[in-house]
Amino acid sequence: MRLFCRTVSYVTLFASLAAVFVAVTTNGSKRLSFFSLPSSPWTWTPTIAIPPSSSFSLPPFSANQSSPPNPKSALYPHFSNPKMQKVVDGLIKDLDAESLKRRGKPRDEKMEKIEASLARARALIREAIVNGSQQLPLHDADYIPQGEIYRSPSVFHRSYQLMESLFRIFVYEDGEPPLFHYGPCRDIYSLEGIFLGLIEKNTRFRTYNPDEAHVYFLPFSVVKILEHLFDPISRDKAVLERVIGDYVRIVSTKYPYWNRSLGADHLMLSCHDWGPRATWYVHQLYFTSIRALCNANTSEFFNPRKDVSFPEINLQTGDIAIVTGGLSPSNRTILAFFAGGYHGRIRPALFQHWKNKDSDIQVYEKLPGNLSYHEMMKKSKYCLCPSGHEVASPRIVEAIYAECVPVLISQDYILPFSDVLDWNSFSIQVSVSELPNLKKILMGISEGKHRKLHEAVKQVQRHFMINDPPKKYDVFHMIIHSIWLRRLNVKIYG
Repeated sequence: MRLFCRTVSYVTLFASLAAVFVAVTTNGSKRLSFFSLPSSPWTWTPTIAIPPSSSFSLPPFSANQSSPPNPKSALYPHFSNPKMQKVVDGLIKDLDAESLKRRGKPRDEKMEKIEASLARARALIREAIVNGSQQLPLHDADYIPQGEIYRSPSVFHRSYQLMESLFRIFVYEDGEPPLFHYGPCRDIYSLEGIFLGLIEKNTRFRTYNPDEAHVYFLPFSVVKILEHLFDPISRDKAVLERVIGDYVRIVSTKYPYWNRSLGADHLMLSCHDWGPRATWYVHQLYFTSIRALCNANTSEFFNPRKDVSFPEINLQTGDIAIVTGGLSPSNRTILAFFAGGYHGRIRPALFQHWKNKDSDIQVYEKLPGNLSYHEMMKKSKYCLCPSGHEVASPRIVEAIYAECVPVLISQDYILPFSDVLDWNSFSIQVSVSELPNLKKILMGISEGKHRKLHEAVKQVQRHFMINDPPKKYDVFHMIIHSIWLRRLNVKIYG
């Protein structure tokens, strides 16, 4: 089944809204700013007070709860790079000046209505947190999240239902394909085009009335900008600045929505390695807006408190009719398997220790012609998923499809949907320093533990499947839910 990604729409004009005053305390500071960001509602404190003059301020999140938050993911981190720090200082001054300028202006009743609905959603999710497992399952004919693959099944379920009933996304109609409203639907960047296509024809979440929207989507494709405009000889990356910068200038001039929040309720999405780089050229987009990225690398200033990590899925032919499944755990004769290019900082270490070293751990740079990549995954107990040039790897989802327990080998990577999914329940995480002991680590996992991991991988598959039309809890809905959580973290005052 091939999904048709391209949808084309054209502009309509909307009347300007009255200016609003946005006053939010950032991380306990007295400085006036636009928002304060936690990253996961599962860390919400039920008794937290939300006075009308402060933000929805919550504890920071770490995908690995035993690790301290990465300082680079602070809302406005302090950079050692003078150029980047100058940008941060300038943004803070702009936020202060804008907040002061808007004092005394008429209140934006439409914005206050939007924020009131989000406040009710936060309260209901807090209620689910308080009740926890004591809460009776909410009726859902399709699926009720249960089991250890979730951080909190009941809270996820409540949040998901609220998202379905409330969340609305406005897609700017400006721009024409192939740079806008169009993206790749095959190879490793496939989800960029698939999401663009699905959201534009979606009738549940997409709204054509911007006054009722919670989020405003900027439908540009980083892949297509580079494919059509990037010169591989001169390698002038400023093409991203020209296209994306011009687009933001157009929508911020034509519509009132960017300027009233300085982009805090705006969304971009990219699966390209240069997705984070592309946003740097519009500093509000980089520091303030919601960025949905496959390359969710905190060392490159991915901020898990406002940015969304979504998976990299390699659709080689563009066909979304993916065959899942594999051998039962007892019939999987290969301990661990990997085949892939020799690039990045992690894979050379993997090859050094295990390429052609052990028949139990089969590591290939180029798979022999008599072997099938997907069949090898289906008869392996563990599938090695090392980062390459960038932190994300399509092998993670390929392993889940093959019901092979993923072995995650990465650094500074925020895993997809880790707000709600407990990756420790269906994957193994191995650091680069542990690679020499890889076989010992995997052999030390009992058969019973492996069977449990295998069953969890089968259960989590539904959250990584691509469907057209989308089905509840599939990868499209999981991306939408991650965006919904980030919007809940933003409070804009009317």
